[in-house]
Amino acid sequence: MANATANMPKDVEVIPTKKGRTRKPLKPRKPSENEGNILAGNPSPSPQAFADAGKENQDGLRLLLSPKKTKPASKTKNPKQTFNDELQEMQEKLQKMRLEKEKTEELLKERDEMLKRKEEELENRGKEQEKLQLELKKLQKLKEFKPTMSFPLVKSLREKEEERKDKKKKKACPENKKPSPAYILWCKDQWNEVKKEKPDADFKEISNILGGKWKNLSAEEKKPYEEKYQADKESYLQVVGKEKREKEALNLLEEEQKQKMAMELLEQYLQFKQEADKENKKTRKERDPLKPKQPLTAFFLYSNERRVALLTENKNVLEVSKLLGEEWKNLSEEKRAPYEEIAKKQREDYLQQMELYKQKKNEETAALQKEDEEQRKVQKQEALQLLKKKEKTENIVKKTKEKRKKQKEMRKVDPNKPKKPATSFLLFSKETRKELLEERPGINNSTLSALISVKWKELNQAEKQIWNDKASKAMVAYKKELEEYNNKTAVAVDCSDPHS
Repeated sequence: MANATANMPKDVEVIPTKKGRTRKPLKPRKPSENEGNILAGNPSPSPQAFADAGKENQDGLRLLLSPKKTKPASKTKNPKQTFNDELQEMQEKLQKMRLEKEKTEELLKERDEMLKRKEEELENRGKEQEKLQLELKKLQKLKEFKPTMSFPLVKSLREKEEERKDKKKKKACPENKKPSPAYILWCKDQWNEVKKEKPDADFKEISNILGGKWKNLSAEEKKPYEEKYQADKESYLQVVGKEKREKEALNLLEEEQKQKMAMELLEQYLQFKQEADKENKKTRKERDPLKPKQPLTAFFLYSNERRVALLTENKNVLEVSKLLGEEWKNLSEEKRAPYEEIAKKQREDYLQQMELYKQKKNEETAALQKEDEEQRKVQKQEALQLLKKKEKTENIVKKTKEKRKKQKEMRKVDPNKPKKPATSFLLFSKETRKELLEERPGINNSTLSALISVKWKELNQAEKQIWNDKASKAMVAYKKELEEYNNKTAVAVDCSDPHS
């Protein structure tokens, strides 16, 4: 074995071979101690050297057989270096831990500050809520101002629409339209004639022809149209003036109503405010300035003298009061005697003054009672006089009613006596009432009568004349019937009279 290895080159390792397997060439490696001895020509290697060489061969075979599983032999580290590295790692970790600790402490501080702020906010909110509750209680005690009067409602949209419709109707009425001048009235009369003469002529041509003719007309020919224009103008101005006057009257009425409403509201509000102020104010008994003041006791007289000296020693009010109490307790009877005598004299004077004050008060109350009794007597007399006046008026009303009843009983109307005929307006109203009731079945009596009066005013003289003729015919017939009735009654009276 030693001869075989001696013949081989130094840098090449011996690779053991096995049947059926290919072998890879080994890498050149450093010679071991045994190999170095052999190569150096040491003739007698030790048995330990052979054992070491066998172990190295076995290790080499293991590396070749399992190159993936086994890792290459790591470089041997110095124990001092490893300790230093571990120290550095530990120091780095400590630094990281310190940084984390500082961060956590900062976060905790911020959290504590936030909690304090929230607590302060909650305290402030609690105080604000208490204030609001107190204000609410005050407001709840206060009464609400409720005026005892009905306000006029604002015009609704429907009423406005109705007003617009009424305006349109007024415009449609011929009375409310502005009168056309004399030239336009003449043009209306002459338009059809010119159109017949020239049927293909335009509006412009016809107006030019009429303008030329109007210029050539004489004053006498123009006069009837001008008179008609003047008459229409006067009637139009009367209608417009009437409407203006009605509007002015309505505006005045509205202003008066508003002023009355404002005055009533003001009075009610002032009364309400006075009552609220009385309720809110704490009623304190006003001290009578004429009433004598109560006298001071002996202790208070002593304390008034001693307090000034004690206050100059820069002491509190509480300390001064305590010292005064102790001093007064420790005072002898001889020293107390002058103060007690002064207090006794003041008490006697106070009692005398109080007796005089009570006498004056009693006299004043007696005088006030007398005045009240006299006022009550006067009020009773006034009330009795008003009652008498009321009774007189009631008696007069009763007597007049009784007289009217007696007169009605005395005036028993004869059923055979002919009745007075209706006037022209009443005849017209009967017929129009029927027509209006057919047109508007659910109409009120007040609106019906108003519509009838409006329609009667709108009638022409010719239309009114028809109803006047009817009324006059009915009146003639009534007069004839009355004459016949009077003759019959006269005959009946003559027959019944025994002297005749």
